[in-house]
Amino acid sequence: MQPDHTAEIARLLAQRILVLDGAMGTMIQQCHLSEGDFRGPFHDHPHDLKGDNDVLSVTLPATVRSIHDAYLEAGADIIETNTFNATRIAQADYRMEGHVGEINASSASIARECADRWTAKTPDRPRFVAGALGPTNRTASISPDVADAGARNVTYDELVAAYAEAVDALIEGGVDILLVETVFDTLNAKAALFAIEDAFDRHGGRLPIIVSGTITDASGRTLSGQTPEAFWNSVRHVRPLAVGLNCALGAALMRPYIEELARVADTYISCYPNAGLPNPMSDTGYDETPAETSRLLGEFARSGFVNIVGGCCGTTPAHIRAIADAVGAVPPRRLPAEAEPAVA
Repeated sequence: MQPDHTAEIARLLAQRILVLDGAMGTMIQQCHLSEGDFRGPFHDHPHDLKGDNDVLSVTLPATVRSIHDAYLEAGADIIETNTFNATRIAQADYRMEGHVGEINASSASIARECADRWTAKTPDRPRFVAGALGPTNRTASISPDVADAGARNVTYDELVAAYAEAVDALIEGGVDILLVETVFDTLNAKAALFAIEDAFDRHGGRLPIIVSGTITDASGRTLSGQTPEAFWNSVRHVRPLAVGLNCALGAALMRPYIEELARVADTYISCYPNAGLPNPMSDTGYDETPAETSRLLGEFARSGFVNIVGGCCGTTPAHIRAIADAVGAVPPRRLPAEAEPAVA
């Protein structure tokens, strides 16, 4: 388990806005990989693996490494592991449940090696690894059956067990941060947070936590119905190093919701939107250019909303470089005077 860098990261967040990387999936799509690339040593696996981006950390680690390096070269301070769907629940789509530990450990190891190599190049600018924990493809709060409001296709205990397996491997692989992201159902997130706290007890140490929700449409709510303020009040008990929003909306539509979160939360704020709205005619599948996304996030920074910025779906190293340039000279959001940073 990595040492707890909460105090160091909090010190950096008080000095400047930190930059998170951009989309892993977007970059993988641009590689135009074949089924054979995804399959690698799993040549006898009975199910197609093309599209299972997480498995590339095992089957094509050089590609994952090159994407991390591109984001670090572009100015990222924090890179995410290639593990957005690396839980037993999500990997069931590819019948890869038995390889979840290997996928998470390999993903963490690749990101760790990249971050350490770049830190060695610029010792005055340390780079950190965030272990990504996606929402899974199930929801504990919403029925999948319109005829039965009480129906569920996953239980809280199943989610806890799935997250625990992933968290253990990420910790053992050497991540600095645990990032519960793209939260559309806060009950799913609570399962992840419970699994994280339990893992800390088992490993005898702690790591900083970031929790990032997703506002799904113009209602200003998560899929399970929470406003940004309600979402914050649901997760603040874990004292996350940062709370924020990502995915779903581009930065322009996300602005009122990140402003609300910055108003109510007494911890640091993260924001990594999509590159605008989906557009299948675009090379990246999204509308916004690096100049547009960086202009919007630069305005968020000047308005005092953010401490960590980056990109989600559709963003590339060009977006991250432009974002880093846009916020580089802007002071970070200050915590409320009465707040204590989430330092262990």
